Amino acid sequence: MDAFYASVEVRDRPELRGLPVAVGWSGPRGVVLTASYEARAFGVHSAQATRIALERCPQLVLLPPRMEAYREVSQAVREIFLSYTERVEPLSLDEAYLDVTEPRRGPRSATLIAAAIRREIRDATGLTASAGVSCNKFLAKTASGLNKPNGLTVIAPEQAEAFVAALEVRHVHGIGPVTARRLRTMGVRTGADLRQLSLEELVRHFGRQGEHYYRIARGIDPRPVEPDRPRKSLGAETTFEHDLDDLGALEVQLELLAKAVARRLQRAGLLGRVVVLKLKYADFQVRTRRLTLPRPTADPEELRALGIRLLRQEPLARPLRLLGITVQDLRAPAAWQELAAQQLPLFAESWGALG
Repeated sequence: MDAFYASVEVRDRPELRGLPVAVGWSGPRGVVLTASYEARAFGVHSAQATRIALERCPQLVLLPPRMEAYREVSQAVREIFLSYTERVEPLSLDEAYLDVTEPRRGPRSATLIAAAIRREIRDATGLTASAGVSCNKFLAKTASGLNKPNGLTVIAPEQAEAFVAALEVRHVHGIGPVTARRLRTMGVRTGADLRQLSLEELVRHFGRQGEHYYRIARGIDPRPVEPDRPRKSLGAETTFEHDLDDLGALEVQLELLAKAVARRLQRAGLLGRVVVLKLKYADFQVRTRRLTLPRPTADPEELRALGIRLLRQEPLARPLRLLGITVQDLRAPAAWQELAAQQLPLFAESWGALG
C-alpha cells in the first residue's frame, strides 16, 4: 500500500487531499510513522523525529494513528489476496508476499493477477497499491518500491541478473544506509560491483550477513512464501561505520532503533513482552541481554528506556561494531487481553495500565 496510514487519513478526510500529511506522535520524543508523498517532498519520512519533520515542513498536518481504522482496511486487502491464493505471507498491515503459481481464480499470469489485485484494492478501499512481480522474494520486494506510488514493476527471470547489476546498492532491499556507505568505501556502488566480491570477502567484512549479500548480488533468494507465518519477533539493528565505545553515542543509536522497532510493531498491530539487546563487538563476538516485562508494549519511549537499561548492564570493555534491539513474545492486543483474562487478577490489572 502507498503511504498507507496517511492515505487512509486523507481518504477519510478529503479536505486534506494535496496537503502534506503525516501520521505519528507529537511531543519531544514523537516519531513519524508514515508520511504522504506531499510531505515526503519536504524531506519528511517514516521513523523521523516529529520535531525534525515539523522543522522541514512547518505546514505539516500531523495526525495521531488510528490503528483500528488501518486494521479494518488491512483485513479488506487481505481478503482480496486470499481470493487469489492461499499462499499469503503478511509482512505488516500494508504489505505481503503472495505466491500465485497456482491461483484460485483469474489468469495464470502473475503480472495480470497483480494488476487485477491493484484494481480491486482501489475499488474496495479507495486506496492505491504498488506491486512488484518476479521469481523470488528479494526481486519482487525490490521491484515493488521502484515505481511508487500506484506502480507495477515486473522483473522477468531472464532480466534478473542485469537488473541487479544496474541497481545502486542503496536501493537494494536488505542493505541499509550504513552498510551502503561502508560498501561505497570499498568501491561498491552497484550490484555489479557487489558481485565482484567473493563470498569470503563479504563474510569477512559483514559476518553471516555477507552470505545474504553474495546471493542477492546474483538475484538469488531461496526463501519460500510462508502463509500465515506467525511473527515471533520484530527488531532493528545498525552496523556502525566506525566501532563505537562511547556510551552516550550508543544511547543515541538505541533511541533511533527503539523508534524503528516501535513503528514496525505498530504497523504489524502487535505488542511484545520480551526485549532483547544485541551487541556485536569488533571481533564479531555477539552478546545478548534480555528482559521480560510485566505487560506488553509497543511504546518507543519504553523500548528506549529498556534498551538503555540493558546496555548499561554490559561492561563494554571493547568497541561495538553493531547494536540491535528486538521485541519477542508478540501478540495482537486482543490476544493479550484474552490471555490477561485467564491470568491472576494482578496481571489483569497490569494489563489495564496499557490503556
